[in-house]
Amino acid sequence: MTAVDAAPRRQGRDNEGTEALRARDLYRFYRAGEEETLALRGVALRVERGETVAVIGPSGSGKSTLLACLAGLDEPDGGTVYVGGERISHRPEAERARVRARRIGVLLQSGNLLAHLDVHANLRLARFAARGKAGHGIPELLDQVGLGHRARALPSELAGGELARAGLAIALANDPDILLADEPTGELDGATEQRVLDLLRARADAGRGVLLVTHSPEAVRIADRVVTLRDGRIVS
Repeated sequence: MTAVDAAPRRQGRDNEGTEALRARDLYRFYRAGEEETLALRGVALRVERGETVAVIGPSGSGKSTLLACLAGLDEPDGGTVYVGGERISHRPEAERARVRARRIGVLLQSGNLLAHLDVHANLRLARFAARGKAGHGIPELLDQVGLGHRARALPSELAGGELARAGLAIALANDPDILLADEPTGELDGATEQRVLDLLRARADAGRGVLLVTHSPEAVRIADRVVTLRDGRIVS
């Protein structure tokens, strides 16, 4: 896969069109003493609105590093990331955080909720970070993920499947242009996995982009497109 040639617009914006996300020629390396590890080697990737993309590859291939750079949680050493036409890479962390709060939903394997807040309060906080006010619709969002009855539960009081669905609700709280999920069904039983995947697929059907980093065959099956990463490069 080659890099996309279109030039960015002024003020850090790119052609929005149907693209939820675009990454150009991403490089990321790490140094430990004299050792240098190339985690990403010129990765170019795009996700259209309404599309679900699965990123697969062996452990150590660069999948989690790629997701962190796409989410603005880490800075690439080279290349650029646009979300909803807005550049998120190579900006101060405070600016990246603002773009992330408005445009990106991130579902990690753990750490999606603040431990001292109940589920409802976590959602209010996520909405406030995105909009400057909590807004309405939190009960509806909790009902959507099947947790309306667990709104006042702390994260420590949730079962594994409930915790995964609560994390998904947090990722959807800002109505993001792109949802980035790192192994979203890794620890779930079959029925709960399918429920989470149905919610992710519905997100794409609603016109948003979805990118999954996954080892799950079931997650791959819901994808419109599969990208294979190996040794920091896209090979298919």
